[in-house]
Formats: sequence, C-alpha cells, structure tokens
Amino acid sequence: MYLLTRIKQYLDQSGVPYEHHVHRTAFTAQEIAAEEHVPGKLVAKTVVLKVDGKSVMAVLPASEKVDLAAFQAQLNSKDIRLATEFEFAGIFPDCEVGAMPPFGNLYNLPVYVDDTLTKDPEIVFNAGTHQDTIRIKYSDFARLVQPQIFSFSLVLAA
Repeated sequence: MYLLTRIKQYLDQSGVPYEHHVHRTAFTAQEIAAEEHVPGKLVAKTVVLKVDGKSVMAVLPASEKVDLAAFQAQLNSKDIRLATEFEFAGIFPDCEVGAMPPFGNLYNLPVYVDDTLTKDPEIVFNAGTHQDTIRIKYSDFARLVQPQIFSFSLVLAA
C-alpha cells in the first residue's frame, strides 16, 4: 500500500487531525521547510542509524544534525553510525528513498526524538514522497509513536 494512503488511514483511525500538503520536489528537510514556508525547527527530519548493528530511527528538527557521540552515550551503545541508503531502503518499501515519515512504529523500529522537537506544538514531516508532507500536533505524534526523548542534536552550520 502506498504510504500516504496508509498514514492517512492510520491518522484517521487514531482520530488525529492533520493537514496534507503537496509541494515541489524537495530532497532535504531544510528544502521541505522552504517549500512549506515554515521554520526548519518545525520539520521533523528522519534519520536512520545503525546502533550496535540494529536500525533505529532518530527524529530531530531539520535545522539540526545528529550528534552521534551524544546518541551513543545516551544509549550506552558500543557502535553507532548513519545507515546507508542501501541499508534502509528495504525497511521502507512504500517510501521513496529518504522520504520516510517519523513513524518508526509502522516499521517496527524504535524511535528516538530529540528534545528540541518537543518544544513546538506542531511538526511537519515527509509522507513517503519528496512532494508530500503531513502537519500534525506534536502531542498527537508523541501519543501514537511513544518515542524515547533525549538530547542528541547539534545546530547545523549556517
């Protein structure tokens, strides 16, 4: 099933109000922020990491990057790195590569959210393509996904 349909059904069945937007093709989270005319801190960027050989999902604002050392320290893991596109493409067969939503629970992946993302009432995220986004309340996202929250981001250089 096409992810956009699946995620809309999931949100509808969960009673979560949302907005679906279509924009010009955008490959980075910062480009999505520009296309959606929102600050980068509202765009939930999804990054797949390999932690001790297992895939996990890190979700943070588009305006930040994963601090691997902080993430590793928080999880007390031995090995951590960014997953390659080849490694994560098969996990999200209904998504364009790099356009996966922050709903790791739909893919049996643990989800970790950087605490800075929790500070705004809404988030915007990819909905499986480089043209589709969904906007929902952060509280609804947290209720559905039940992520672990801690600090693991660094502000991107300007």
